[in-house]
Amino acid sequence: MRNGMYRDTERCVRAVRSKDARFDGWFFTAVVTTRIYCRPSCPVVPPKAENMTFHPSAAACQQAGFRACKRCRPDTSPGSPEWDQRADLVARAMRLMGDGVVDREGVPGLARRLGYSTRQIERQLLAELGAGPLALARAQRAQTARLLIETTALPMAEIAFAAGFASIRTFNDTVREVFALSPSELRERATRSARQRSDSPGASGVLSLRLPFRAPLNPDNLFGHLAATAVPGVEEWRDGAYRRTLRLPYGHGIVGLTPEPDHIGCRLTLGDLRDLPVAISRCRRMLDLDADPVAVDEQLRTDPVLAPLVDRAPGRRVPRTVDEAEFAVRAVLGQQVSTAAARTHAARLVLAHGEPVDDPEGGLTHLFPTPEALAAVDPETLAMPRTRRTTFTTLVRQLAAEEIHLGVDSDWAETRARLLALPGFGPWTVDVIAMRALGDPDAFLPTDLGIRRTARELGLPSTPAALTARAAAWRPWRAYAVQYLWATDSHPINFLPV
Repeated sequence: MRNGMYRDTERCVRAVRSKDARFDGWFFTAVVTTRIYCRPSCPVVPPKAENMTFHPSAAACQQAGFRACKRCRPDTSPGSPEWDQRADLVARAMRLMGDGVVDREGVPGLARRLGYSTRQIERQLLAELGAGPLALARAQRAQTARLLIETTALPMAEIAFAAGFASIRTFNDTVREVFALSPSELRERATRSARQRSDSPGASGVLSLRLPFRAPLNPDNLFGHLAATAVPGVEEWRDGAYRRTLRLPYGHGIVGLTPEPDHIGCRLTLGDLRDLPVAISRCRRMLDLDADPVAVDEQLRTDPVLAPLVDRAPGRRVPRTVDEAEFAVRAVLGQQVSTAAARTHAARLVLAHGEPVDDPEGGLTHLFPTPEALAAVDPETLAMPRTRRTTFTTLVRQLAAEEIHLGVDSDWAETRARLLALPGFGPWTVDVIAMRALGDPDAFLPTDLGIRRTARELGLPSTPAALTARAAAWRPWRAYAVQYLWATDSHPINFLPV
């Protein structure tokens, strides 16, 4: 855990001098002589150590009067891995802000979601990130504006509104302050770069973006899992991309995600451009792009049984979700049935109760049904055993009534306890939801049949209690150990589709 690394000046200087990309997003380097801030891997000649100061966030740099480097574009760094590793107040607040809550509901809305006072939240964010929620949201708005300026031909007034600015003047002032260029200069610069790369503009209404990650990234199990379990109509694998529909705060969207050697290609079609930062945040979370694979793999390699699995294909990520409630419903549909049967059950629900969407570029037809829509379904129409029908209806009714909350701000321990109290929810269902919906990096599946079979083949204990005891050495990354153990199987979830 590198929490507070920016305070270790000597270590930060070493990272900057070695241009170590692993630390991009962990901290930011501000140069007092130029008033510019950079990512650690910036390609320019490193400044003298006495001219460097270090900050925990881009927002803290901006608040201290530094502007973003035009070479390394520090505002586009992968996010800090800490916000997906932790379940404390600051981490939950950062996940909520990434999901656009401050722009939609303000700081009081953020406080209500978290159950703390605005003063408590501001104090803790300032202590850890050097900036309060308003400054952090402003930095996110600036990045959204930059994306829209550089990837669309939209008028600046529309971009200002879509990025969440209250006025054109605030938009112009913020862009100049953060990037040392006016919005029109940013666009001209991006246009020149596109001409040099011979890029062609995307289709009308389609945003083409690059999602960065920390190397290494092994796409096999990540995209293999998403493609193999794809629900027809909601998800598909087409032309080398995983595509799916998105339910977003202001409308719906369709995303196509393509694995590339140094980034994830992202094609987004949005009904409302205000949903851009939320769509990007949810896609990054689904693909676990803010993970620190070096830290994860180093820990797992300390076990001589896991070391060969890690060395064979390092950088595995945990495939997650863009909709926590949807994943919980699908986890119940997948209890004690094959992947194909689970997809069939889900596809029936989608056709009967999902919201139709138009997809000119592919075969997507619906949004996954909301808990409210599923809670209204007549249980007698569900083609599943009576006990699972009870499990399903209880879950969707509690989700619809908000008696159980699944979201980026969920308290992991409390949510686990509430799920375990539901009929038909055993350790496997709760842990798979914790791993893939809540994002707990230490969730473990000792009762999973595939894990137990692999454990026997590798000479590990195969009973749940004994395997859990052995896996204590893998903490806090047991969810990643699950991916490496699953990968020894020939199931389609472990292979990049062709």
